[in-house]
Amino acid sequence: MAAYLIGFFLGLSLIVAIGAQNAFVLRQGIIRQHIFYIALFCSIADALLIVLGVMGISYFLNDFINQHSAVIFGIASFWLFIYGLIRIQSALKSNSAIIDYSQEAQSLIDSILIIAIFTFANPHVYLDTIILIGSISQQFTDLNRIFFTVGACSASFIWFFGIAYGAKLLTPIMQKPKHWRILDSLIALIMFIIAIKLASQGGWI
Repeated sequence: MAAYLIGFFLGLSLIVAIGAQNAFVLRQGIIRQHIFYIALFCSIADALLIVLGVMGISYFLNDFINQHSAVIFGIASFWLFIYGLIRIQSALKSNSAIIDYSQEAQSLIDSILIIAIFTFANPHVYLDTIILIGSISQQFTDLNRIFFTVGACSASFIWFFGIAYGAKLLTPIMQKPKHWRILDSLIALIMFIIAIKLASQGGWI
């Protein structure tokens, strides 16, 4: 359960941020257009990248990570700490409405193509899923690594389906900068906690 929760909150912390992908999913939810397919695409895309990261790093870099675990966990901890600072910086700034209502409705194929670009053209998605989550997963062994991976993947499914189907209810909240400040602050807190845990396991603190 501990491994699952770490994976879940880590995945959630990395995915919950104002961006083109989340804004598009929210907009589709508001106009009730291709909701299921958009949410499913985003969730599966994230899950595949996470599994690829965990399995790829486990298979190809396992010995390297075992030999240099202290350094790797230290870098991952520093990385998460920087992300936390970025979320704090975002919390201190005010962003206006994140959803553009003026866009015309698209067909399912067009919508999938758009969300695919938002997803795979973003370099951070590879850094977050394949490299960061894949590296952090190495602190777990056997079933715990599987639970960690399932936790990270389930965070994507819960988030995307949650904002897609709950868009009507979430829109007043998501459109208010002060609520994003609160959310960003919570995300930063989670990242700081995980960063401290990694630094401790790496022997840095």
